[in-house]
Amino acid sequence: MTVRRIMGTETEFGISVVGQPHANPMVASTRLVNAYASAELHVRRARWDFEEESPLRDARGFDLAREAADPSQLTDEDLGLANVILTNGARLYVDHAHPEYSTPEVTNPLDAVLWDKAGEQIALDACRFASVAGEPDLVLYKNNTDNKGASYGAHENYLMQRSTPFGDIVRHLIPFFVSRQVVCGAGRVGIGQDGREHGFQIAQRSDFFEVEVGLETTLKRPIINTRDEPHADPEKYRRLHVIIGDANLSEISTYLKVGTTALVLDMIENRWITHDLTVQHSVASLRAVSHDPSLSYLLTRDDGSTLTAVQLQWEYLHLVAAYLADRHGDDVPAETRAVMDLWESVLTRLERDPFECADELDWVAKLKLLESYRDRDGLDWDNAKLHLVDLQYADLRPEKGLYHRLVGMGRMKRLLDDDAITAAMHDPPSDTRAYFRGRCLDKYPDSIAAASWDSVIFDLPGHDSLQRVPTIDPMRGSKAHVGELIDASETALALFSALTR
Repeated sequence: MTVRRIMGTETEFGISVVGQPHANPMVASTRLVNAYASAELHVRRARWDFEEESPLRDARGFDLAREAADPSQLTDEDLGLANVILTNGARLYVDHAHPEYSTPEVTNPLDAVLWDKAGEQIALDACRFASVAGEPDLVLYKNNTDNKGASYGAHENYLMQRSTPFGDIVRHLIPFFVSRQVVCGAGRVGIGQDGREHGFQIAQRSDFFEVEVGLETTLKRPIINTRDEPHADPEKYRRLHVIIGDANLSEISTYLKVGTTALVLDMIENRWITHDLTVQHSVASLRAVSHDPSLSYLLTRDDGSTLTAVQLQWEYLHLVAAYLADRHGDDVPAETRAVMDLWESVLTRLERDPFECADELDWVAKLKLLESYRDRDGLDWDNAKLHLVDLQYADLRPEKGLYHRLVGMGRMKRLLDDDAITAAMHDPPSDTRAYFRGRCLDKYPDSIAAASWDSVIFDLPGHDSLQRVPTIDPMRGSKAHVGELIDASETALALFSALTR
């Protein structure tokens, strides 16, 4: 048992056009993605293959009728929007009104952070490429709401064993997600979906969730999303599509977000959690926890006992610790121990004084900044300046974004170095099928007609039709499997012949 499993993140960026507050965001997003595609020669041709996608399949055992679906759910339709596949195995595309970056598949939390951060830099490059003569500049924000009632997502994906009862996932994950925001919330000025109620809250997404379980992602948002689209062997796997997280700039927030979730999922898969952690009124509790940055709000269990969100996180941590001791004794893998140690350290300091985590967690760092403005200028939470500070924290531009300024001043801890992030902008992970996808796009750009998470489609001389190479197993297609073969194959035809003979 470790934190290792196939995982990834998806980020929808907020976008604005300098000097044009009413600009069409879909047009701006399309301009941004197309600019990146034009500038990066190796991503010009290959299109995204939608054939294997099934966004209306529900984990509860049915398919939603297309006529009953909201248009935002039809992610298997090519609407003609910009959509490119990158040589690092990731995907950059327009998702309705936002540019979205989906990381390649990775196997551990630190790599999830690495390729997530690479996505920020890719998005910044796209902005620069789009800022050509005569065109207004584009600005991207890594946040989750426009404070006018709209929210956009920062999703996580985790591959799980199909044999795990979905009811167990729901029962054990809802309390975890209700409390997890104290570790990975991004912080927000304003309460309510439109942010009009004065105050500061821990998470940007919490006010936008309305039900416990459901298929939708933009309307009636559920704490547990039931989309059953594994992008892998459906007999063996399901992909847990998590829509409840915030978009994090802090490397530590992202690392703990995916790392702790991976550990809890492993316990669920192996039936380790035997007692009920359910909290009453989970949707209302989710919002109440977010609205209380003092971390003193008491969640109520079915037996009438109460505890704070931090205390509930401690319960999950103690369960994981007992689970690890049972499975590994004193020989816990180093990358798992690293997540556990940091999780324990953060919870200890949150319980003592949240501001002790101001150099690690987004919501605490943002709150500390805001409180400094409030103290200096005597500002109340309804002051427009505080909303601007909130937005500026999320600005991706290193010379403008307040997060980046904190990093530059040594006031935000990091897990990665810039050279590793730069490399991940172009290179795929070496230990998943993303390696095969990315290397093929890089080495044979003119021979790749399309690709998706679970296949690469070649256009080869001497073949009357396109040739699909399935990548249904996320752990195959790694450097260990195909690295030498790709290195030795000068053409895509040679590679395909070697793979199929």
